[in-house]
Amino acid sequence: MKTTVKAAALALLLAIAPAAAQTLEDPEGTILGEGRKDGSEAGFRQWVTDFRGKALQAGVPAATWDRALREAHFLPEVVERDRRQTEFTKTIWDYLDVAVSEDRVALGQTALAANAALFDRIEAAYGVDREVVAAIWGLESAYGAYRGTTPTVSALATLAYDVRRAAFFETQLIQALKILDEGHVAPEDMLGSWAGAMGHTQFMPSSWAEFAVDFNGDGRRDIWGDDPADALASTANYLAHWGWTKGQPWGLEVRLPEGFDYDQTTERVKKPVADWRAMGVAPMAGGTLPEGPEGSIILPAGHTGPAFLIFPNFQVIERYNLADAYVIGIGHLADRLAGGPAIAAPWPRQWRALTLEERKDLQSLLVALGHDTGGVDGRIGPKTIASVKAWQKARGDVPDGYPSPDVLAALRDG
Repeated sequence: MKTTVKAAALALLLAIAPAAAQTLEDPEGTILGEGRKDGSEAGFRQWVTDFRGKALQAGVPAATWDRALREAHFLPEVVERDRRQTEFTKTIWDYLDVAVSEDRVALGQTALAANAALFDRIEAAYGVDREVVAAIWGLESAYGAYRGTTPTVSALATLAYDVRRAAFFETQLIQALKILDEGHVAPEDMLGSWAGAMGHTQFMPSSWAEFAVDFNGDGRRDIWGDDPADALASTANYLAHWGWTKGQPWGLEVRLPEGFDYDQTTERVKKPVADWRAMGVAPMAGGTLPEGPEGSIILPAGHTGPAFLIFPNFQVIERYNLADAYVIGIGHLADRLAGGPAIAAPWPRQWRALTLEERKDLQSLLVALGHDTGGVDGRIGPKTIASVKAWQKARGDVPDGYPSPDVLAALRDG
């Protein structure tokens, strides 16, 4: 890849790196504490000594532990990134502006053409559409141009030492050391994101253990090197395991009819395509809705933004990353790589994303009114969305469930 193209790819990746760094991380986002108050290299070295016995008991050879951890160091910048993670806020339209930019689409089409024979083999072996595999490759590493430069063992050991999600990262560290012991990658080449995600498509070590494949037949499951074959095939294997259906859309942008019941817009409401069609739902691009399994309609930016009819492949992409912005980013980028149109409906760009404290405030206000938001943690999940919908419906507003700044202002006004 030419230097100018590689630089452009890196710029694209870094613009959305905070969201992409979630990939294959702890799916529950479990927070076990506030982290070590005394985080330091000295404290880290003591933790290395203390944890050694547990790692050896879990099957890590002593020589592998000693060699890998001798070279590892406490990385304060990793802790800082982990702290900022929950406070990162970006609207879905700002995210998609970069995730599915014209440059990323063009680079992806070039990557698909350059690796056509490889994608032919992967598609035949796993039954996963090449465009969705390429889209994950594009969002996670800018088509292999930037796979991360953080030493994985140091990153995982730092996060295990930091306590906040110690159990999760201890497990990931142990698995990473087993990968090294088996010789799939040299220690100096085991690099990735600050959170320990690795390679072309940013697998965590546990996902590598379960889903990585040796597709090029060299005896190693190598997701790190310049050859993307193992990484792309591993991603297809991952998606196939979770039920990807080839040739079926993840979703599509739709036009909702006048008088549509917006209380039906949630992943929890599933209807046959024929029922949505009978209600007047139609593809934004024209034509008729595709035949297929039951689908749901979602409004990722409320009723004034685009609407999408989503199918089971949407939930398969969610297995990679739960954020709607990420799932729609992957699905829409895949569509664009296949020659599909851009999203047509305008986004409500007059709104900004709520901050973490504002999201907590919104949840607190809803709880005070008797709604169950699933907690006051700033995480906007299905229960918070359902609570917003119920509050909107009681007021006579359009029940779209979107926690906009206007919704927060109205809740604060009582």
